[in-house]
Amino acid sequence: MNRPVAVETVKNYFVCGERKITDVKPNDDYTLTLTFDNGEYRLYDMSGDLYGVFSKLKNIKKFKEVFIDESGNIAWDIDKAVNSKLIWNNRIDICKDSAYMASTPIESPQ
Repeated sequence: MNRPVAVETVKNYFVCGERKITDVKPNDDYTLTLTFDNGEYRLYDMSGDLYGVFSKLKNIKKFKEVFIDESGNIAWDIDKAVNSKLIWNNRIDICKDSAYMASTPIESPQ
């Protein structure tokens, strides 16, 4: 995913403190509605990023299997029958910090 984020955005994010994702909801248009621990809602648009490792998520059913992993990141297991803790390359994930900085604020969940 190639989402350039301004240096100032990154600096401000870490000065204000890291955020924790408390809920993730997949939407039919390949966006994710994220809820953060400060009560903020943000929309993360993946519709233009479904290539490379993320191409597996073009299948909307697979995209909707999103969850928050043990590190607090957005994640998908490629094969749900495989233990991703043992087979590390079975998981696709997006860092919670990157997800925050590359998403846009919304007033409430869709």
